[in-house]
Amino acid sequence: MERLQTLLVHPPIFDFTAYDFWLRPYGMMRAAARLANVCRFIYFDFLTPVKKDSWGRGRFEGKIVAKPDVFRDIHRRFRRFGRPRAEFQELLRSRGFDVVLIQTSMTYWYPGVREVIEDIRAIRPGAKIVLGGVYATLCPEHAAALDVDIVIKGSNLAPLFRLFGIESAELAHEISSLFVPEGNTEVGVLKLSDGCPFHCTYCAAPVMWNGFTPRCLDECVEDFNRLLAAGAKDIAFYDDALLYRADEMLLPFLDAVSDKTGGHPPVRFHTPNALNARFMTPEIAGRMVKAGFAGFFLGFESGAQAWQSATGGKVTACEFEAAVKYLREAGASSIFAYIIVGHPAAEAQEIENSIRLARCLGVKVILSEFSPVPGTADAQKCAPWADLAEPLSHNKTAFAIRRMGTDRLNRIKDLARKNI
Repeated sequence: MERLQTLLVHPPIFDFTAYDFWLRPYGMMRAAARLANVCRFIYFDFLTPVKKDSWGRGRFEGKIVAKPDVFRDIHRRFRRFGRPRAEFQELLRSRGFDVVLIQTSMTYWYPGVREVIEDIRAIRPGAKIVLGGVYATLCPEHAAALDVDIVIKGSNLAPLFRLFGIESAELAHEISSLFVPEGNTEVGVLKLSDGCPFHCTYCAAPVMWNGFTPRCLDECVEDFNRLLAAGAKDIAFYDDALLYRADEMLLPFLDAVSDKTGGHPPVRFHTPNALNARFMTPEIAGRMVKAGFAGFFLGFESGAQAWQSATGGKVTACEFEAAVKYLREAGASSIFAYIIVGHPAAEAQEIENSIRLARCLGVKVILSEFSPVPGTADAQKCAPWADLAEPLSHNKTAFAIRRMGTDRLNRIKDLARKNI
């Protein structure tokens, strides 16, 4: 059977801010790998940073655009981030496509997805359009209204297999490792597991995944090998629970890649999705530092025990302090703590005290602005500040401003910036 010409698209972003924090369309790359026997791929990434830092992160090209009416009370400039629209339109005119797969991310980034769909329908109206990813999973009805053919929810790829004439899911496992596109490959992403054992009331992981599932170790090592062969210098783990059952996945993975590279892997590893401090041990900390983890991003969220207990009991202040201690003793120099700002129960969260605790430990604070995630318990508490039926209302910048007020939010940001 002739392989179908398939376009993979990572859309532009419409938002107040955007930064390439190792942002890659991982889900689409895994899906593409499973379709490699029936497709010929062309990849178009709108989100190519114009300048990178020493860890492979960078700023996107941004242009001020009209602000949607839903943000009329937010006194910030609104931008379109990503490559010019004309470049994508030219690709559509010069090449024919049978199918277009579009990766979606934040729910409130759907205007970029809509722009891509409009251009495809105008220039290549016969192409089948498939949406997958976070927005497609959390807001499937809203996504379906964007004039697409298929919306993939979660990891259920059966509709995609049917589109490509794959009758049995087993046939899709003939090539199951990560698809690595050409270009912009100095940064790679991978996962050792899907999902998370916790059910934090603010997190999308329990909605996106049904529990915690380790991946096949050999497949993960093959993903690493493909990224390395493509020229990756920085690799970010997209796991939601990288340290959970580390003796089954993380530590064997580090052993395997170390054996294949003759010792220290020739890349820097990163953990943008946050590490759970509860599972950090002296052994794990030492192994991670030795393996080349450059920065350690811990999900602290709050030092208030009552708030932690009410939102899922992920970690305690004592466990956070112990993890920092283990990392310091192992030789880690770049330790960060995510702390949520703008949560509906912000008063119980004791944000300022949580920031001070992290700073006293010599940890750099990264404020994580709260976004209402459809399907979570906390989203139901956000009605006073957001219309949950409109995904733009999920915008983290806008929600934090509405929840906290500009003056208090700025004071919290100033406090967080005074890092030791």
